Amino acid sequence: MALSLAIITYNEEENITRLLDSLTDTADEIIIVDSFSTDKTKEICTQKYPQVKFFEKKFNGYGEQKNHALTLCSHEWVLFLDADEVPDQNLKRSIQSIVASENPEFNVYKAKFSNHLGIHTIRFGGWGNVCRERLFRKKYVRYSDDKVHEFLISDEKAGLMKGKLDHYTYKSIHHHVSKINKYSDMMAEKMFERGKKVRRFKIIVGPIFEFMKVFIFRLGFLDGFPGFYVAKTMSYYTFLKYIKLREKIRLLEIEQNTVK
Repeated sequence: MALSLAIITYNEEENITRLLDSLTDTADEIIIVDSFSTDKTKEICTQKYPQVKFFEKKFNGYGEQKNHALTLCSHEWVLFLDADEVPDQNLKRSIQSIVASENPEFNVYKAKFSNHLGIHTIRFGGWGNVCRERLFRKKYVRYSDDKVHEFLISDEKAGLMKGKLDHYTYKSIHHHVSKINKYSDMMAEKMFERGKKVRRFKIIVGPIFEFMKVFIFRLGFLDGFPGFYVAKTMSYYTFLKYIKLREKIRLLEIEQNTVK
């Protein structure tokens, strides 16, 4: 069996080399769908790695972008990773063993995450037990069409691979806050398109509850100050997505009243 590695990118020059270097001896082809990066992502991918097949497509949401990448993969087995993820040696061996097997136990496999925040590994707050589907046979899956927080759709039971996937979440606080702003924009748009409503009470209480859930109920305090930082920024994200949704609803109401 051969393996396709699929990645969607946008301005990933600081991450993509680390990922590609780790898997050039494992993937038979590498499919990259880029959203017209303005940094050196394209240059790095096309000049240094002969296995890479580089495509560019306007970004309309994570689900659509990932499904497009899947259609470009020519092999039955697909390893779909984000640019800031890198498998450790045990996970690489597990991937190679599954793809080489004539009768693997499952058609979809999850990887356990090891989430890194700067120099810190986050073990609590809901980050320490994350497992997500990353290896699968293409014909059994597709991604949801969600703009953000997309998920893999499959009727297959998922196995768990040995090893861990190192996830290098944020390179700086500025990068993190920018990412929160981007994700909250897309989440507000997603909720707005689905007709979701939000009350002032939820805008006020939701972020408080999110902080308590991450820092207290999910034991984020055991990670010390990094755990506090994670809880606080998750609370901020919750506030932003709700206040942006409220803004969209208010603008629509003003527009409708103006038409009347």
